[in-house]
Amino acid sequence: GLTLIAKNWQQPKVGELDLIMLETGSAWSTLVFIEVRQRQRSGFGGAALSVTASKQRKVIKTAQYFLQQHPEYEDYDCRFDVIAYDTVSNHIKLSGQNIENQPQWLKGAFIADT
Repeated sequence: GLTLIAKNWQQPKVGELDLIMLETGSAWSTLVFIEVRQRQRSGFGGAALSVTASKQRKVIKTAQYFLQQHPEYEDYDCRFDVIAYDTVSNHIKLSGQNIENQPQWLKGAFIADT
């Protein structure tokens, strides 16, 4: 499962991490940095595509600062996820369920170069 470590964690003049979660597995635990994006219009691409290479670098750099300030997590594997919400103007029903604002969770959406 996932346990919340921090939300909206900020490193001044560097960036912000929307969610920092700890995922506990059977063999090891992983620190998960989650970028949450929402878009009302997809004319320039959806919410997931709004996490550009520049934004990815900023998230990674901010995560590095987090790890420096929290050495208790330095030996954990890290993963970068994106949760994307694309808001639609029309209510769309699929199998009787309203799928408006359904999140798309992209696990391991990008990686940090070592």
